[in-house]
Amino acid sequence: MAKTVDRYTYRVTWSEDDREHVGLCAEFPSLSWLGNKPETALRGIRALVTRVLDDMERNGEAVPKPISSRPYSGRFVVRVPPEVHRMLAIRAAESGVSLNRFVSSKLS
Repeated sequence: MAKTVDRYTYRVTWSEDDREHVGLCAEFPSLSWLGNKPETALRGIRALVTRVLDDMERNGEAVPKPISSRPYSGRFVVRVPPEVHRMLAIRAAESGVSLNRFVSSKLS
């Protein structure tokens, strides 16, 4: 199980409300762990994810695939108002690039 736990996406941030660091896991958005140091919060969320994964496997539940191992096509659709679409098309044309390239550069 440790290998799978290592593949998940973790983040540690500061919580002003709790006055502690918060460990988070993107694949398990409902889980968090508070710690007085970033390292403590990270260790805590990793241990919690390990326990949750063990429990899910014991109960025959589907385990989320780590984001790092999911396939991505590099393509997604975003709906915007027509005025925004027009403005982006104009800015792309003025920059001498395709709309796709223009928006991609803005997103990155």
